[in-house]
Amino acid sequence: MTRVCSIFSRTLQLISRLEFESAVRKQGAERHARGFSCWGQFIAMLFCQLGHAKSLREICGGLAASEGKLRHLGLPQAPARSTLAYANQHRPWQVYRTVFDQLLAKCQSLAASQPGTRKKKKFRFKNPLMSLDASVIDLCATMFDWAKFRLTKGAVKLHLLLDHDGYVGDWHISTIATYRPPSAQSGRSQDCRSLGPGRTRHRRR
Repeated sequence: MTRVCSIFSRTLQLISRLEFESAVRKQGAERHARGFSCWGQFIAMLFCQLGHAKSLREICGGLAASEGKLRHLGLPQAPARSTLAYANQHRPWQVYRTVFDQLLAKCQSLAASQPGTRKKKKFRFKNPLMSLDASVIDLCATMFDWAKFRLTKGAVKLHLLLDHDGYVGDWHISTIATYRPPSAQSGRSQDCRSLGPGRTRHRRR
């Protein structure tokens, strides 16, 4: 049997399949699934991100072009566009939030255990060194009508706080693209419910 080891498969190895399936069962995400699993959906959307696919046609076509290698990733065959669209619309997003939290915890633990993570640097600071950045992410204005940005364009703004010890994200918040926090400190303490619909927040535990 031929073994296939691609960058994509190595990336998927970072995600524990057992923990993923546990999150799926907890959320009941495959209660009405007929053949297309949450793991298959995750593979398709990860392929979308890494391959910079901009449509369902590009995702499904790209997976179909590598169909001989999909079985090694846990996906029997490339999904149809309608199948992937239905899964994206109806599967609970909480499954992938759990996967993100699990992977973030692993990254934080790995970064803290690296030798020299907190070694003395040329410039020493009394407090932890953090960097705050905001990036605008374009969205379809017809699908995300709450993400007002320009006349014919929607967008959200991702505010990210980066810890320089390990270079792992410490905190992030998503807002509408026109939102400007008064300061980093006030932005961290603000309740995400006050920012309106579609805003999410995550803080390191």
